[in-house]
Amino acid sequence: MVWRGKKYKEKAQAVDRQRKYEFRDAVQAVLDSVYVKFDETVDLAVRLGVDPRHADQMVRGTVVLPNGVGKDVCVAVFAKGEKEKEARDAGADFVGSDDLVEKIQKGWLDFDKAIATPDMMGSVGKLGRVLGPRGMMPNAKLGTVTFDVEKAVKEIKAGKIDFKVEKTGIVHAPVGKVSFGPDKLLENVASFIDTIMRLKPPASKGTYLRSIAISTTMGPGIKIDPGNVKDLLNS
Repeated sequence: MVWRGKKYKEKAQAVDRQRKYEFRDAVQAVLDSVYVKFDETVDLAVRLGVDPRHADQMVRGTVVLPNGVGKDVCVAVFAKGEKEKEARDAGADFVGSDDLVEKIQKGWLDFDKAIATPDMMGSVGKLGRVLGPRGMMPNAKLGTVTFDVEKAVKEIKAGKIDFKVEKTGIVHAPVGKVSFGPDKLLENVASFIDTIMRLKPPASKGTYLRSIAISTTMGPGIKIDPGNVKDLLNS
């Protein structure tokens, strides 16, 4: 049994568990549920009508949230020559080639995201067992294996997130911080949902958006009515 504190229970009781909120009302409700002093992350969970066991129903992608995620992302770039300088000028926190690979092999992992130029992947591939399970391995499909290092670094610094549907058909993503307020959070939610809609696999049958919930790090989940998606994207 999960233990819940008094403050959590008070906030949870104020949430109508039977109601499916409209997006704006849900964002406001999740902000009203805050009871801690730190700036919590606001997370969105979307259950999709897909079967990830089939390759043609996999949903995976990236989105640059218009208001970022409210966190300074530390970026490491594997590059050499002119691309190394380009990465530094773009704002990368750590840049290197084989020396950076060796450093990580020895246990250093003080970064959040990694980018690599294609010519470095022969060396970076050695880090698959270290970076892969942590979701930090550079990936061409996610735009983190590229010669356009400047663009990749700036997008991640600006709030680019990547996501992938889980075995249960659920996609989780951070959409900002409580301090953003309702308008900025709603803009980020709309951007994420729009991306999810555009990635709908042709093989997906029936209802695509089955359920949506929003919550803070410590707060209760707020159910959202998927039927209001058109109003969200047209607002």
